[in-house]
Amino acid sequence: MPPRRRSHILALVVLPALLTLNACGRDNAPAPPSAEAQAAIHDAGGAARIPLARAIDSLFDEDAVGRTQALLVMKRGAVIAERYASGIEAQTPLPGWSMGHCVTGLMIGQLVSDGRLRLDETAPVPDWQRPGDPRGEITLRQLLQMRSGLRHLETADPERASDRTRMLFLDGRDDMAGYAEAQPLEAPAGRQFEPSAATGVILADLAARVLAESQDPAQRRRAVSDYVRTRVLDPVGMPGTRLSFDRAGTMVDSSVLAPARAWANLGEFLRHNGSVKGAQVLPHRWVRFMLTPSPRNPAFGTGVWLNGTPPKGPAPLWPGQGRKDLFACLGEQGQYLVGSPGQLLTIVRLGHTASEQEAALHERLGELVALFPG
Repeated sequence: MPPRRRSHILALVVLPALLTLNACGRDNAPAPPSAEAQAAIHDAGGAARIPLARAIDSLFDEDAVGRTQALLVMKRGAVIAERYASGIEAQTPLPGWSMGHCVTGLMIGQLVSDGRLRLDETAPVPDWQRPGDPRGEITLRQLLQMRSGLRHLETADPERASDRTRMLFLDGRDDMAGYAEAQPLEAPAGRQFEPSAATGVILADLAARVLAESQDPAQRRRAVSDYVRTRVLDPVGMPGTRLSFDRAGTMVDSSVLAPARAWANLGEFLRHNGSVKGAQVLPHRWVRFMLTPSPRNPAFGTGVWLNGTPPKGPAPLWPGQGRKDLFACLGEQGQYLVGSPGQLLTIVRLGHTASEQEAALHERLGELVALFPG
């Protein structure tokens, strides 16, 4: 066969294969990020811009992670990326659920700083002070570190049987602190870690008892609201925050609503160890206490989750992957406020995530954090 003819035949055989390979390559190439994701980025903050835009898109993939209402990234104290769902604006107050424990932790820190509460004294709950009541051994420190030993069942089947549901919505809803404080011990005080919404309500009740002149619900509500706003929300930079109280005048920290930027400012406050623009609002030692692992859980401090490995269950953050100094305020249904001092970074994600989507959300947020250099 002449060489020229042979080469023509070879070309006819090889060309379709090459075209197929090229077509496959195009099909497998990652899709370009959406215009919305690219418009959300004001500054990449040291991350590669296209991967950052793709990471933002991945967190607005409703089929995978549920409905993200707000995503905000701050680097060196400035907002570098910000995106909202349809119908949500920057000023829209959004629920943080248990993220509100961080607000309570700051409020208690100010009261300790003022000398009105003491960390290692018995928590001043009147019913616990009766002779022989073992709950009289519970200290303020143990409550803050979620190791009071009280029986607070967060989940149950059916859900209405859980103490959380009963306290928030059923027989305990009018006097949540009364319900929470009436529960017996299930373990000696200080021995067992057990996060609970009820503990946040007990801490809020202690604040009301030392701030209000009487136990009148209106006085309790007014005293705590004024204190939280003047000593926590205003100094931290959380305008637009809405506090919630039950009928007994006790603040319910799992019902705090705030705009995404307000939540981000809370993360920045913790990242700066309690200072704002160089002014120390809360003693440095208190914020370090909040970010120090609990004796019963290396993944929890005081109202704040840490990048450690818990004694049981999945890690709330990313130990072994993320930086050791990562911390987060976390709430049910996928609320995340992540701070990374070493990366000069704060990230907020707010929305609605079903339980079967939580693992995907967790993974994608970890990938977002990892995009930024130290």
